[in-house]
Amino acid sequence: MINWNNLDTVDSYQELSKVARVNLAEAMNGENGAERVKKYSVSMGEGLVYNYAAKQVDDNVLAALAKLAEETQLIEKFEALYNGEVVNTGEKRRVLHHMTRGQLGEAVVADDVDKRTFYVEQQKRIAELANKVHNGEITNAAGEKFTTVVQIGIGGSDLGPRAMYLALENWAKVNNTFKMEAKFISNVDPDDAAAVLNTIDVAHSLFVLVSKSGTTLETLTNESFVKDALKNAGLDASKHMIAVTSETSPLAKSDDYLAAFYMDDYIGGRFSSTSAVGGAVLSLAFGPEVFAQFLDGAAEEDKLAKNKDLLANPAMLDALIGVYERNVLGYQNTAVLPYSQALSRFPAHLQQLDMESNGKSVNRFGEPVNYQTGPVIFGEPGTNGQHSFYQLLHQGTDIVPLQFVGFKNNQMGRDVLIQDSTSQQKLCANVVAQIVAFACGKADEDRNKNFEGGRPSSIIIGNQLNPKTLGALLAHFENKVMFQGFVWNINSFDQEGVQLGKVLAKRVLAHETDGALKEYSDLLNI
Repeated sequence: MINWNNLDTVDSYQELSKVARVNLAEAMNGENGAERVKKYSVSMGEGLVYNYAAKQVDDNVLAALAKLAEETQLIEKFEALYNGEVVNTGEKRRVLHHMTRGQLGEAVVADDVDKRTFYVEQQKRIAELANKVHNGEITNAAGEKFTTVVQIGIGGSDLGPRAMYLALENWAKVNNTFKMEAKFISNVDPDDAAAVLNTIDVAHSLFVLVSKSGTTLETLTNESFVKDALKNAGLDASKHMIAVTSETSPLAKSDDYLAAFYMDDYIGGRFSSTSAVGGAVLSLAFGPEVFAQFLDGAAEEDKLAKNKDLLANPAMLDALIGVYERNVLGYQNTAVLPYSQALSRFPAHLQQLDMESNGKSVNRFGEPVNYQTGPVIFGEPGTNGQHSFYQLLHQGTDIVPLQFVGFKNNQMGRDVLIQDSTSQQKLCANVVAQIVAFACGKADEDRNKNFEGGRPSSIIIGNQLNPKTLGALLAHFENKVMFQGFVWNINSFDQEGVQLGKVLAKRVLAHETDGALKEYSDLLNI
């Protein structure tokens, strides 16, 4: 039997709060630090390693975290989720994004269909369309191939797919799997759509409209913007557009689209990169085989997340260390710092994934919680961030836990030797230096140059960023967020916080305003 209890009522949490704190600066100095780097590391699959030596943990803390994982039944709750139980209590829905990349448990039948079969069928349909586009069976009115795909969507319909596309764009070019350039329109700001349309040839562009409900205001507004551009070019919009939506939406059976691919209510937008939401644009951009490799990497990490041994389950371990930092050590933020330009938009995706999922102040039953939940997530790729906000990270008044990501090899295979080292070596040298600098600090009589140290970080290390490692990386963070939500006893799978603004915006557009709403509307000439 699964028990859903608030964190502050859990005995092992009380024990965790009493465990002696680790002096990170001392622990990471000299040979002690060297031993920690060797010891505190776990495989993530696909050649990735999660190293947490520079976190404020030791064997005693880890033992307490293992008790917390057991008492809060994290593995049992994960099993309930992937076996189709209704764990999204707010919306009374199953949560099935794992099933888009593999079958972790028993068959799940919902809406009178086997859901794994349903998701695989959508992937097959997407692959068939992508192949027809690539080989010229589906063309524009002039019989010419489409060269550009443009995704129209917002939130999870944009952030994840955009981050994944950028992560693999250069890899695909080098490995001869680059099929079509992808662009993204998300913001209802007309400058967003106009800027994209100004950089493409609409006659050779295929547009992917993504809206589960088929009613998303920003997305439908941008669709109209695009349809207007197609009409002005003398083109039939229905021959240039496909839809990704639910089977019950008004877009599903519309003649306005070449084809419609389906998702369902069991996959939240921020968890949808491995569904048709990411599948259509990534399969068109890189080919269905590359998207399949991406899914394989995610599936491999999902399997690791089933492991009851905390020290062999990287996502659960990362999650619990994060809970320890948030609820015992009192850290409010987490910085995501990929030392890979290809992951330039990955922190933005994780920002939504984490903050929309775990930015909750009530538990699964709608009751207020008396402890901190999700942290603020932010980040930029290294080394750019070093010349931006690292000053605060090193010497600011707040300690911010850090999540580094680094790869031994670059994607494009091009480099240059300058001052006895390559660019890639310089990149890796910087991330190594930052980990130790944050942890150990540097004493100086000049307080302006003094570094206290004791600033915790972990790093995920891989050989190269490719479709499989990207899939594993994505699934790691999805599973981390899920486990943390279980510990905090919150529902990580709804997002009521985005709704109020939508309701008020409709009132403004209908001129049904008073008070401050009217005054601000007048200031902006609405």
